[in-house]
Amino acid sequence: MVKEMIHLTIDGVAVEVPKDTTILEAARSVGIAVPSLCYLKDLNQIAACRVCVVEIVGIQKLVASCNNKVWEGMVVHTNSPRVREARRVNVELLLTQHNCDCPYCIRSGNCELQKLANHLGLSHLAFHKDVPKTRWDMNFPLIRDASKCIKCMRCVQVCDKVQSLNIWDVSNTGSRTTVDVSHGRTIGEADCALCGQCITHCPVGALQARNDTLPAFDYLNDPNIVTVVQIAPAVRAAWGESLGLPREQATVNRLVAALRRMGFDYIFDTNFSADLTIMEEGSEFLHRLSHKEDYAWPMFTSCCPGWVRFMKSQYPDMVKNLSTAKSPQQMFGAVAKSYFAKTMGIDPHKIRCVSIMPCVAKKQEAAIPVMNNACGDPDVDLVLTTREIDRMIRAEHMDVTCLPEEPFDSPLGTGTGAGVIFGATGGVMEAALRSAYYLVTGSNPPADSFSQVRGMEGWKEAVFEIQGTPIRVAVASGLGNTRRLMEAIRAGKVSYDFVEIMACPGGCAGGGGQPIHEGQELAGVRGQVLYGLDKVNNLRYSHENPSVQKLYRDYLGEPLGHLSHELLHTDHEAWEMPQRPKGK
Repeated sequence: MVKEMIHLTIDGVAVEVPKDTTILEAARSVGIAVPSLCYLKDLNQIAACRVCVVEIVGIQKLVASCNNKVWEGMVVHTNSPRVREARRVNVELLLTQHNCDCPYCIRSGNCELQKLANHLGLSHLAFHKDVPKTRWDMNFPLIRDASKCIKCMRCVQVCDKVQSLNIWDVSNTGSRTTVDVSHGRTIGEADCALCGQCITHCPVGALQARNDTLPAFDYLNDPNIVTVVQIAPAVRAAWGESLGLPREQATVNRLVAALRRMGFDYIFDTNFSADLTIMEEGSEFLHRLSHKEDYAWPMFTSCCPGWVRFMKSQYPDMVKNLSTAKSPQQMFGAVAKSYFAKTMGIDPHKIRCVSIMPCVAKKQEAAIPVMNNACGDPDVDLVLTTREIDRMIRAEHMDVTCLPEEPFDSPLGTGTGAGVIFGATGGVMEAALRSAYYLVTGSNPPADSFSQVRGMEGWKEAVFEIQGTPIRVAVASGLGNTRRLMEAIRAGKVSYDFVEIMACPGGCAGGGGQPIHEGQELAGVRGQVLYGLDKVNNLRYSHENPSVQKLYRDYLGEPLGHLSHELLHTDHEAWEMPQRPKGK
Protein backbone atom coordinates (compact mmCIF):
# COMPACT_ATOMS: atom_id res chain seq x y z
CA MET A 1 0.00 0.00 0.00
CA VAL A 2 1.36 3.44 -0.98
CA LYS A 3 1.89 5.69 2.02
CA GLU A 4 0.49 9.19 1.96
CA MET A 5 3.36 11.69 1.87
CA ILE A 6 3.46 15.02 3.66
CA HIS A 7 5.35 18.08 2.41
CA LEU A 8 6.71 20.67 4.84
CA THR A 9 9.58 23.08 5.31
CA ILE A 10 12.08 22.80 8.18
CA ASP A 11 14.67 25.58 8.55
CA GLY A 12 14.17 26.49 4.91
CA VAL A 13 14.65 22.92 3.69
CA ALA A 14 11.86 21.23 1.74
CA VAL A 15 11.03 17.92 3.39
CA GLU A 16 8.85 15.01 2.25
CA VAL A 17 8.01 12.31 4.81
CA PRO A 18 5.24 9.73 5.34
CA LYS A 19 2.10 10.80 7.15
CA ASP A 20 2.25 10.35 10.95
CA THR A 21 5.98 11.13 11.08
CA THR A 22 6.95 13.28 14.07
CA ILE A 23 8.56 16.66 13.51
CA LEU A 24 11.71 15.39 15.23
CA GLU A 25 12.08 12.42 12.91
CA ALA A 26 11.25 14.55 9.88
CA ALA A 27 14.04 16.97 10.79
CA ARG A 28 16.54 14.21 11.40
CA SER A 29 15.63 12.59 8.06
CA VAL A 30 17.21 15.57 6.27
CA GLY A 31 20.17 15.96 8.62
CA ILE A 32 18.73 18.70 10.84
CA ALA A 33 19.68 17.88 14.42
CA VAL A 34 17.02 18.67 16.99
CA PRO A 35 18.45 18.03 20.46
CA SER A 36 16.57 15.84 22.92
CA LEU A 37 17.16 14.12 26.24
CA CYS A 38 14.16 11.97 27.03
CA TYR A 39 13.28 10.81 23.52
CA LEU A 40 13.58 7.14 22.54
CA LYS A 41 11.90 6.30 19.26
CA ASP A 42 8.78 4.14 19.75
CA LEU A 43 9.53 3.84 23.48
CA ASN A 44 9.62 7.24 25.15
CA GLN A 45 7.92 10.06 23.27
CA ILE A 46 6.49 11.91 26.27
CA ALA A 47 8.16 15.33 25.83
CA ALA A 48 9.25 15.34 29.48
CA CYS A 49 12.48 17.30 29.04
CA ARG A 50 11.07 20.00 26.67
CA VAL A 51 14.49 20.27 25.04
CA CYS A 52 13.21 19.33 21.58
CA VAL A 53 10.79 22.26 21.31
CA VAL A 54 10.44 23.97 17.92
CA GLU A 55 8.55 26.95 16.51
CA ILE A 56 5.78 26.39 13.97
CA VAL A 57 4.64 29.30 11.85
CA GLY A 58 1.07 30.17 12.78
CA ILE A 59 1.22 28.50 16.20
CA GLN A 60 1.69 30.82 19.18
CA LYS A 61 3.25 28.32 21.58
CA LEU A 62 6.42 26.33 21.08
CA VAL A 63 5.71 22.61 20.66
CA ALA A 64 7.68 19.48 21.46
CA SER A 65 8.89 17.96 18.21
CA CYS A 66 9.17 14.39 19.57
CA ASN A 67 5.44 13.75 19.92
CA ASN A 68 3.83 16.15 17.46
CA LYS A 69 3.26 14.97 13.90
CA VAL A 70 3.81 16.82 10.67
CA TRP A 71 1.01 18.19 8.51
CA GLU A 72 0.85 19.36 4.91
CA GLY A 73 2.48 22.78 4.38
CA MET A 74 3.87 23.03 7.91
CA VAL A 75 6.74 25.52 8.32
CA VAL A 76 9.10 24.75 11.21
CA HIS A 77 12.01 26.63 12.79
CA THR A 78 14.17 24.40 15.00
CA ASN A 79 16.61 27.01 16.26
CA SER A 80 14.88 30.40 16.22
CA PRO A 81 15.65 32.95 18.97
CA ARG A 82 12.50 31.87 20.85
CA VAL A 83 13.50 28.23 20.59
CA ARG A 84 17.09 28.83 21.71
CA GLU A 85 15.95 30.83 24.74
CA ALA A 86 13.36 28.22 25.75
CA ARG A 87 15.86 25.42 25.30
CA ARG A 88 18.46 27.24 27.38
CA VAL A 89 16.00 27.87 30.22
CA ASN A 90 14.76 24.27 30.16
CA VAL A 91 18.31 22.93 30.39
CA GLU A 92 19.15 25.39 33.18
CA LEU A 93 16.13 24.18 35.14
CA LEU A 94 17.29 20.60 34.72
CA LEU A 95 20.74 21.58 35.97
CA THR A 96 19.28 23.12 39.14
CA GLN A 97 18.43 19.59 40.29
CA HIS A 98 21.47 17.90 38.80
CA ASN A 99 24.77 17.06 40.47
CA CYS A 100 27.22 18.83 38.17
CA ASP A 101 30.42 17.29 39.56
CA CYS A 102 31.26 16.26 36.02
CA PRO A 103 35.02 15.59 36.33
CA TYR A 104 34.45 12.42 38.33
CA CYS A 105 31.11 11.39 36.86
CA ILE A 106 31.09 7.99 35.18
CA ARG A 107 29.55 9.54 32.05
CA SER A 108 31.78 12.60 31.77
CA GLY A 109 32.52 13.09 28.08
CA ASN A 110 29.65 10.80 27.13
CA CYS A 111 26.75 12.62 28.78
CA GLU A 112 23.90 14.06 26.74
CA LEU A 113 23.11 16.76 29.32
CA GLN A 114 26.74 17.83 29.53
CA LYS A 115 26.97 17.95 25.74
CA LEU A 116 23.78 19.99 25.43
CA ALA A 117 24.84 22.48 28.12
CA ASN A 118 28.14 22.95 26.31
CA HIS A 119 26.41 23.45 22.96
CA LEU A 120 24.13 26.07 24.51
CA GLY A 121 27.15 27.90 25.90
CA LEU A 122 25.98 27.76 29.51
CA SER A 123 28.61 29.18 31.87
CA HIS A 124 26.49 29.71 34.99
CA LEU A 125 23.01 29.07 36.39
CA ALA A 126 20.50 31.85 36.96
CA PHE A 127 18.42 29.70 39.30
CA HIS A 128 18.88 28.26 42.79
CA LYS A 129 20.21 24.67 42.90
CA ASP A 130 18.41 22.05 44.96
CA VAL A 131 20.01 18.65 44.31
CA PRO A 132 18.26 15.56 45.75
CA LYS A 133 20.23 13.22 47.99
CA THR A 134 20.96 9.60 47.15
CA ARG A 135 20.13 6.64 49.37
CA TRP A 136 21.35 3.45 47.79
CA ASP A 137 23.13 0.17 48.53
CA MET A 138 26.46 0.96 46.93
CA ASN A 139 27.49 -2.72 47.01
CA PHE A 140 24.68 -3.68 44.65
CA PRO A 141 25.91 -4.25 41.05
CA LEU A 142 23.51 -1.58 39.72
CA ILE A 143 23.83 1.92 41.20
CA ARG A 144 21.28 4.72 40.96
CA ASP A 145 22.38 8.27 41.78
CA ALA A 146 19.27 10.36 42.46
CA SER A 147 21.32 13.56 42.31
CA LYS A 148 21.94 13.00 38.60
CA CYS A 149 18.48 11.82 37.53
CA ILE A 150 16.82 14.22 35.05
CA LYS A 151 13.45 12.41 35.21
CA CYS A 152 13.50 11.58 31.51
CA MET A 153 11.70 8.27 32.20
CA ARG A 154 13.86 6.30 29.76
CA CYS A 155 14.74 3.69 32.38
CA VAL A 156 11.06 3.21 33.21
CA GLN A 157 10.07 2.71 29.58
CA VAL A 158 12.93 0.38 28.66
CA CYS A 159 12.36 -1.78 31.71
CA ASP A 160 8.57 -1.84 31.18
CA LYS A 161 8.23 -2.09 27.42
CA VAL A 162 11.38 -3.99 26.40
CA GLN A 163 12.24 -6.06 29.46
CA SER A 164 8.76 -6.37 31.06
CA LEU A 165 10.09 -6.18 34.63
CA ASN A 166 8.68 -2.82 35.81
CA ILE A 167 11.54 -2.25 38.25
CA TRP A 168 11.35 1.55 38.01
CA ASP A 169 8.43 3.89 38.63
CA VAL A 170 7.62 7.53 39.35
CA SER A 171 7.87 8.50 43.00
CA ASN A 172 6.57 11.59 44.86
CA THR A 173 4.76 14.54 43.27
CA GLY A 174 5.32 18.10 42.11
CA SER A 175 8.88 19.41 42.33
CA ARG A 176 9.82 16.33 44.37
CA THR A 177 8.87 13.97 41.55
CA THR A 178 11.61 11.46 40.82
CA VAL A 179 12.20 7.91 39.66
CA ASP A 180 12.74 5.12 42.16
CA VAL A 181 12.30 1.39 42.60
CA SER A 182 8.65 0.44 42.13
CA HIS A 183 6.24 -0.72 44.85
CA GLY A 184 8.22 1.02 47.59
CA ARG A 185 10.99 -1.59 47.45
CA THR A 186 14.74 -1.22 47.80
CA ILE A 187 16.74 -2.45 44.83
CA GLY A 188 17.84 -5.48 46.86
CA GLU A 189 14.21 -6.41 47.41
CA ALA A 190 13.29 -5.99 43.75
CA ASP A 191 13.16 -8.73 41.12
CA CYS A 192 15.72 -6.89 38.97
CA ALA A 193 17.43 -9.13 36.41
CA LEU A 194 20.48 -6.83 36.34
CA CYS A 195 20.36 -6.78 32.55
CA GLY A 196 21.64 -3.19 32.65
CA GLN A 197 19.45 -1.96 29.79
CA CYS A 198 18.35 0.95 31.99
CA ILE A 199 22.02 1.94 32.27
CA THR A 200 22.73 1.90 28.55
CA HIS A 201 19.58 3.93 27.84
CA CYS A 202 20.12 6.56 30.54
CA PRO A 203 21.34 9.81 28.90
CA VAL A 204 23.31 10.87 32.00
CA GLY A 205 25.13 9.19 34.90
CA ALA A 206 22.07 8.54 37.04
CA LEU A 207 22.38 4.80 36.44
CA GLN A 208 25.65 2.92 36.35
CA ALA A 209 27.25 -0.41 37.09
CA ARG A 210 29.16 -0.65 40.36
CA ASN A 211 32.70 0.56 39.73
CA ASP A 212 35.16 -2.28 40.39
CA THR A 213 38.22 -0.76 38.73
CA LEU A 214 39.91 0.20 42.02
CA PRO A 215 39.89 -3.37 43.40
CA ALA A 216 41.25 -4.51 40.03
CA PHE A 217 44.18 -2.08 40.31
CA ASP A 218 44.72 -3.28 43.89
CA TYR A 219 45.07 -6.86 42.62
CA LEU A 220 47.57 -5.76 39.98
CA ASN A 221 49.64 -3.87 42.55
CA ASP A 222 49.84 -6.74 45.05
CA PRO A 223 53.00 -8.85 44.48
CA ASN A 224 51.52 -11.76 46.46
CA ILE A 225 48.57 -12.15 44.09
CA VAL A 226 48.52 -14.02 40.77
CA THR A 227 46.07 -12.24 38.46
CA VAL A 228 44.26 -14.35 35.89
CA VAL A 229 41.95 -12.49 33.51
CA GLN A 230 39.43 -13.81 30.98
CA ILE A 231 37.92 -11.91 28.03
CA ALA A 232 34.32 -12.72 27.09
CA PRO A 233 33.37 -13.31 23.43
CA ALA A 234 31.24 -10.16 23.01
CA VAL A 235 33.88 -7.86 24.50
CA ARG A 236 36.12 -8.25 21.45
CA ALA A 237 33.38 -6.80 19.25
CA ALA A 238 33.01 -3.61 21.31
CA TRP A 239 36.02 -2.73 23.47
CA GLY A 240 37.59 -0.35 20.94
CA GLU A 241 34.46 1.75 20.40
CA SER A 242 34.90 4.23 23.23
CA LEU A 243 38.67 4.36 22.64
CA GLY A 244 38.29 5.54 19.05
CA LEU A 245 39.69 2.34 17.58
CA PRO A 246 38.19 1.15 14.25
CA ARG A 247 36.69 -2.34 14.42
CA GLU A 248 39.31 -3.81 12.12
CA GLN A 249 42.03 -2.63 14.55
CA ALA A 250 40.15 -3.37 17.78
CA THR A 251 41.11 -7.06 17.76
CA VAL A 252 41.04 -9.21 20.84
CA ASN A 253 44.80 -9.73 20.53
CA ARG A 254 45.36 -5.98 20.77
CA LEU A 255 43.27 -6.03 23.95
CA VAL A 256 45.50 -8.85 25.20
CA ALA A 257 48.50 -6.57 24.65
CA ALA A 258 46.84 -3.79 26.65
CA LEU A 259 46.06 -6.13 29.55
CA ARG A 260 49.61 -7.48 29.53
CA ARG A 261 51.01 -3.96 29.78
CA MET A 262 48.56 -3.28 32.57
CA GLY A 263 50.22 -6.05 34.54
CA PHE A 264 47.91 -9.07 34.42
CA ASP A 265 49.92 -12.26 34.92
CA TYR A 266 47.86 -14.58 32.71
CA ILE A 267 45.43 -13.58 29.99
CA PHE A 268 42.93 -16.13 28.74
CA ASP A 269 39.91 -16.36 26.46
CA THR A 270 36.41 -17.10 27.78
CA ASN A 271 35.92 -18.78 24.38
CA PHE A 272 37.82 -21.69 25.95
CA SER A 273 35.21 -22.13 28.66
CA ALA A 274 32.40 -21.41 26.19
CA ASP A 275 33.59 -24.53 24.36
CA LEU A 276 33.76 -26.32 27.69
CA THR A 277 30.19 -25.22 28.41
CA ILE A 278 29.06 -26.74 25.12
CA MET A 279 30.66 -30.06 26.03
CA GLU A 280 28.82 -30.12 29.36
CA GLU A 281 25.52 -28.53 28.33
CA GLY A 282 25.36 -30.40 25.02
CA SER A 283 26.05 -33.70 26.78
CA GLU A 284 23.43 -32.85 29.39
CA PHE A 285 20.84 -32.17 26.68
CA LEU A 286 21.55 -35.49 24.97
CA HIS A 287 21.37 -37.28 28.33
CA ARG A 288 18.00 -35.69 29.09
CA LEU A 289 16.79 -36.51 25.59
CA SER A 290 17.59 -40.19 26.08
CA HIS A 291 15.83 -40.18 29.48
CA LYS A 292 13.00 -37.89 28.47
CA GLU A 293 10.49 -39.16 31.00
CA ASP A 294 12.78 -38.19 33.90
CA TYR A 295 12.98 -34.46 33.10
CA ALA A 296 10.81 -31.39 32.67
CA TRP A 297 10.82 -29.90 29.17
CA PRO A 298 12.13 -27.92 27.44
CA MET A 299 15.70 -27.66 28.67
CA PHE A 300 16.80 -24.05 28.96
CA THR A 301 20.33 -22.74 28.58
CA SER A 302 21.92 -21.32 31.75
CA CYS A 303 24.74 -19.17 30.36
CA CYS A 304 23.05 -15.81 31.00
CA PRO A 305 22.80 -14.79 34.70
CA GLY A 306 20.25 -12.08 33.90
CA TRP A 307 18.01 -14.76 32.39
CA VAL A 308 18.58 -17.07 35.38
CA ARG A 309 17.54 -14.25 37.74
CA PHE A 310 14.47 -13.63 35.58
CA MET A 311 13.52 -17.31 35.62
CA LYS A 312 13.95 -17.60 39.39
CA SER A 313 11.84 -14.52 40.12
CA GLN A 314 9.15 -14.80 37.44
CA TYR A 315 8.82 -18.56 36.84
CA PRO A 316 10.28 -20.24 39.96
CA ASP A 317 8.34 -23.45 39.28
CA MET A 318 10.33 -23.89 36.03
CA VAL A 319 13.84 -23.47 37.46
CA LYS A 320 14.23 -27.26 37.23
CA ASN A 321 14.17 -26.87 33.43
CA LEU A 322 17.45 -24.96 33.48
CA SER A 323 20.62 -26.73 32.47
CA THR A 324 22.75 -27.30 35.56
CA ALA A 325 25.85 -26.18 33.66
CA LYS A 326 27.56 -23.09 35.03
CA SER A 327 28.08 -20.15 32.71
CA PRO A 328 31.37 -19.93 30.77
CA GLN A 329 32.54 -17.22 33.21
CA GLN A 330 32.09 -19.49 36.22
CA MET A 331 33.44 -22.60 34.50
CA PHE A 332 36.57 -20.65 33.65
CA GLY A 333 37.07 -19.57 37.26
CA ALA A 334 36.58 -23.11 38.54
CA VAL A 335 39.12 -24.49 36.05
CA ALA A 336 41.58 -21.66 36.74
CA LYS A 337 41.57 -22.39 40.48
CA SER A 338 41.86 -26.17 40.06
CA TYR A 339 43.39 -27.54 36.87
CA PHE A 340 45.37 -24.43 35.94
CA ALA A 341 46.62 -23.88 39.50
CA LYS A 342 47.73 -27.52 39.73
CA THR A 343 49.38 -27.45 36.29
CA MET A 344 51.34 -24.27 37.09
CA GLY A 345 52.11 -25.16 40.71
CA ILE A 346 50.27 -22.08 42.03
CA ASP A 347 48.43 -21.96 45.33
CA PRO A 348 44.81 -21.44 44.17
CA HIS A 349 44.15 -19.19 47.17
CA LYS A 350 46.67 -16.73 45.70
CA ILE A 351 44.85 -16.56 42.37
CA ARG A 352 42.49 -13.68 41.71
CA CYS A 353 40.32 -14.46 38.73
CA VAL A 354 39.09 -11.33 36.94
CA SER A 355 36.46 -11.38 34.19
CA ILE A 356 35.95 -8.79 31.46
CA MET A 357 32.30 -9.09 30.54
CA PRO A 358 29.68 -7.22 28.47
CA CYS A 359 27.31 -7.71 31.39
CA VAL A 360 26.21 -6.24 34.74
CA ALA A 361 24.52 -9.43 35.99
CA LYS A 362 27.88 -11.21 35.88
CA LYS A 363 28.94 -9.11 38.88
CA GLN A 364 26.13 -10.67 40.91
CA GLU A 365 26.71 -14.15 39.48
CA ALA A 366 30.31 -14.15 40.70
CA ALA A 367 29.06 -13.41 44.22
CA ILE A 368 26.57 -16.31 44.41
CA PRO A 369 27.70 -18.30 47.48
CA VAL A 370 27.62 -21.70 45.77
CA MET A 371 29.97 -20.58 42.97
CA ASN A 372 33.08 -21.69 44.89
CA ASN A 373 33.68 -25.33 44.00
CA ALA A 374 37.37 -25.28 43.07
CA CYS A 375 39.09 -24.38 46.32
CA GLY A 376 36.45 -22.86 48.55
CA ASP A 377 37.16 -19.33 47.32
CA PRO A 378 34.83 -17.74 44.76
CA ASP A 379 35.35 -19.14 41.25
CA VAL A 380 35.55 -15.55 39.98
CA ASP A 381 36.78 -12.77 42.25
CA LEU A 382 35.98 -9.65 40.24
CA VAL A 383 33.95 -8.75 37.15
CA LEU A 384 34.70 -5.72 35.01
CA THR A 385 32.38 -4.51 32.28
CA THR A 386 33.66 -3.54 28.84
CA ARG A 387 33.22 0.09 29.87
CA GLU A 388 35.34 -0.45 32.98
CA ILE A 389 38.26 -2.05 31.16
CA ASP A 390 38.21 0.85 28.70
CA ARG A 391 38.43 3.27 31.65
CA MET A 392 41.36 1.30 33.07
CA ILE A 393 43.15 1.49 29.71
CA ARG A 394 42.64 5.26 29.66
CA ALA A 395 43.87 5.50 33.26
CA GLU A 396 47.08 3.78 32.17
CA HIS A 397 47.54 6.44 29.43
CA MET A 398 47.89 3.80 26.74
CA ASP A 399 47.67 4.67 23.07
CA VAL A 400 45.94 1.51 21.91
CA THR A 401 46.51 2.41 18.25
CA CYS A 402 50.23 1.77 18.81
CA LEU A 403 49.86 -1.59 20.55
CA PRO A 404 50.86 -4.72 18.63
CA GLU A 405 48.68 -7.80 18.62
CA GLU A 406 49.74 -10.40 21.19
CA PRO A 407 48.52 -13.98 21.73
CA PHE A 408 46.58 -15.37 24.67
CA ASP A 409 48.45 -17.43 27.23
CA SER A 410 48.19 -21.21 27.46
CA PRO A 411 46.62 -23.60 28.33
CA LEU A 412 43.26 -21.80 28.66
CA GLY A 413 43.63 -19.40 25.74
CA THR A 414 42.36 -21.53 22.86
CA GLY A 415 38.83 -20.96 21.61
CA THR A 416 36.82 -22.01 18.58
CA GLY A 417 34.42 -20.17 16.31
CA ALA A 418 31.61 -21.94 18.14
CA GLY A 419 32.81 -20.30 21.35
CA VAL A 420 33.01 -16.81 19.91
CA ILE A 421 29.40 -16.77 18.67
CA PHE A 422 28.22 -17.20 22.28
CA GLY A 423 28.18 -13.39 22.27
CA ALA A 424 25.34 -13.16 19.72
CA THR A 425 21.73 -14.20 20.19
CA GLY A 426 21.35 -17.76 18.89
CA GLY A 427 25.07 -18.44 19.18
CA VAL A 428 24.87 -20.79 22.16
CA MET A 429 22.15 -22.83 20.45
CA GLU A 430 24.09 -23.03 17.21
CA ALA A 431 27.32 -24.04 18.96
CA ALA A 432 25.50 -26.66 21.04
CA LEU A 433 23.81 -28.20 18.01
CA ARG A 434 27.10 -28.40 16.09
CA SER A 435 28.62 -30.53 18.85
CA ALA A 436 25.42 -32.44 19.71
CA TYR A 437 25.28 -33.58 16.09
CA TYR A 438 28.86 -34.82 16.36
CA LEU A 439 28.31 -36.54 19.70
CA VAL A 440 25.34 -38.45 18.24
CA THR A 441 26.64 -39.25 14.75
CA GLY A 442 30.42 -39.24 15.16
CA SER A 443 30.84 -36.76 12.29
CA ASN A 444 30.70 -32.99 11.98
CA PRO A 445 27.76 -31.30 10.26
CA PRO A 446 28.54 -28.40 7.90
CA ALA A 447 29.45 -25.59 10.29
CA ASP A 448 26.60 -23.35 9.16
CA SER A 449 23.91 -26.05 9.27
CA PHE A 450 22.11 -24.38 12.17
CA SER A 451 22.37 -20.75 11.07
CA GLN A 452 18.56 -20.54 10.99
CA VAL A 453 18.70 -19.45 14.65
CA ARG A 454 20.75 -16.36 13.78
CA GLY A 455 19.30 -12.87 13.48
CA MET A 456 17.95 -10.06 15.62
CA GLU A 457 14.35 -11.28 15.79
CA GLY A 458 13.30 -11.39 19.40
CA TRP A 459 11.86 -14.92 19.20
CA LYS A 460 13.03 -17.49 16.67
CA GLU A 461 11.98 -21.11 16.17
CA ALA A 462 13.45 -23.98 14.17
CA VAL A 463 13.35 -27.75 13.86
CA PHE A 464 16.55 -29.68 13.12
CA GLU A 465 16.97 -33.39 12.60
CA ILE A 466 19.85 -35.33 14.14
CA GLN A 467 20.02 -38.95 13.00
CA GLY A 468 16.29 -39.11 12.41
CA THR A 469 15.31 -37.37 15.65
CA PRO A 470 13.65 -33.96 15.25
CA ILE A 471 14.94 -31.35 17.69
CA ARG A 472 12.56 -28.44 18.24
CA VAL A 473 14.43 -25.35 19.35
CA ALA A 474 13.68 -21.73 20.19
CA VAL A 475 15.86 -18.68 20.79
CA ALA A 476 14.77 -15.48 22.52
CA SER A 477 16.64 -12.33 23.47
CA GLY A 478 15.26 -9.50 25.55
CA LEU A 479 13.14 -10.31 28.59
CA GLY A 480 9.90 -9.01 27.10
CA ASN A 481 10.28 -11.53 24.27
CA THR A 482 11.25 -14.12 26.84
CA ARG A 483 8.08 -13.54 28.85
CA ARG A 484 5.94 -14.01 25.74
CA LEU A 485 7.75 -17.25 24.96
CA MET A 486 7.42 -18.52 28.54
CA GLU A 487 3.71 -17.74 28.67
CA ALA A 488 3.21 -19.56 25.36
CA ILE A 489 5.01 -22.62 26.76
CA ARG A 490 2.90 -22.52 29.91
CA ALA A 491 -0.30 -22.24 27.90
CA GLY A 492 0.68 -25.21 25.75
CA LYS A 493 0.68 -23.11 22.60
CA VAL A 494 4.27 -24.09 21.73
CA SER A 495 6.46 -27.07 22.52
CA TYR A 496 10.26 -27.24 22.36
CA ASP A 497 13.13 -29.51 23.34
CA PHE A 498 15.89 -26.92 23.76
CA VAL A 499 15.58 -23.17 24.35
CA GLU A 500 18.27 -20.48 24.47
CA ILE A 501 17.52 -17.25 26.33
CA MET A 502 19.61 -14.08 26.56
CA ALA A 503 18.39 -11.26 28.80
CA CYS A 504 19.64 -8.43 26.60
CA PRO A 505 18.19 -7.70 23.13
CA GLY A 506 20.63 -9.14 20.61
CA GLY A 507 22.41 -11.19 23.27
CA CYS A 508 25.66 -10.33 25.02
CA ALA A 509 26.68 -8.11 22.11
CA GLY A 510 23.99 -5.70 23.34
CA GLY A 511 24.78 -6.28 27.00
CA GLY A 512 24.29 -3.74 29.77
CA GLY A 513 28.06 -3.48 30.30
CA GLN A 514 28.93 -2.54 26.71
CA PRO A 515 29.95 0.96 25.52
CA ILE A 516 27.07 3.45 25.36
CA HIS A 517 26.24 5.30 22.13
CA GLU A 518 23.30 7.69 22.23
CA GLY A 519 20.49 6.66 19.91
CA GLN A 520 22.33 3.62 18.56
CA GLU A 521 21.59 -0.07 19.13
CA LEU A 522 24.76 -1.88 18.04
CA ALA A 523 24.05 -5.47 19.08
CA GLY A 524 23.41 -6.47 15.46
CA VAL A 525 26.61 -4.88 14.19
CA ARG A 526 28.69 -6.45 16.96
CA GLY A 527 27.01 -9.81 16.39
CA GLN A 528 28.07 -9.75 12.74
CA VAL A 529 31.67 -9.18 13.88
CA LEU A 530 31.42 -12.34 15.99
CA TYR A 531 29.97 -14.39 13.13
CA GLY A 532 32.78 -13.12 10.94
CA LEU A 533 35.35 -14.31 13.49
CA ASP A 534 33.67 -17.71 13.55
CA LYS A 535 33.77 -17.92 9.76
CA VAL A 536 37.56 -17.42 9.58
CA ASN A 537 38.45 -19.59 12.58
CA ASN A 538 40.30 -22.80 11.77
CA LEU A 539 38.32 -24.50 14.55
CA ARG A 540 34.52 -24.13 14.39
CA TYR A 541 33.37 -26.95 16.66
CA SER A 542 33.69 -26.87 20.45
CA HIS A 543 34.56 -30.57 20.66
CA GLU A 544 37.64 -29.93 18.48
CA ASN A 545 39.19 -27.44 20.90
CA PRO A 546 42.56 -29.11 21.71
CA SER A 547 42.81 -27.37 25.10
CA VAL A 548 39.37 -28.65 26.10
CA GLN A 549 40.28 -32.14 24.90
CA LYS A 550 43.46 -32.03 26.99
CA LEU A 551 41.53 -30.79 30.04
CA TYR A 552 39.24 -33.82 29.88
CA ARG A 553 42.08 -36.19 29.11
CA ASP A 554 44.41 -35.00 31.87
CA TYR A 555 42.02 -33.83 34.58
CA LEU A 556 38.24 -33.96 34.26
CA GLY A 557 37.84 -37.38 32.69
CA GLU A 558 34.67 -36.92 30.67
CA PRO A 559 31.69 -34.58 30.29
CA LEU A 560 29.13 -35.09 33.06
CA GLY A 561 31.68 -37.13 35.00
CA HIS A 562 32.10 -36.84 38.77
CA LEU A 563 34.76 -34.11 38.73
CA SER A 564 33.08 -32.28 35.84
CA HIS A 565 29.83 -32.23 37.76
CA GLU A 566 31.55 -30.98 40.92
CA LEU A 567 33.41 -28.13 39.23
CA LEU A 568 31.28 -27.20 36.23
CA HIS A 569 27.68 -27.60 37.35
CA THR A 570 25.58 -25.84 39.97
CA ASP A 571 22.30 -25.96 41.88
CA HIS A 572 20.19 -23.03 40.67
CA GLU A 573 17.82 -23.47 43.60
CA ALA A 574 20.53 -23.13 46.25
CA TRP A 575 20.16 -19.33 46.45
CA GLU A 576 17.19 -17.01 46.80
CA MET A 577 15.84 -14.41 44.40
CA PRO A 578 13.11 -11.83 45.19
CA GLN A 579 9.81 -12.85 43.62
CA ARG A 580 7.72 -10.74 41.26
CA PRO A 581 5.04 -8.76 43.19
CA LYS A 582 1.72 -10.61 42.98
CA GLY A 583 -0.73 -9.34 40.41
CA LYS A 584 1.99 -7.54 38.43
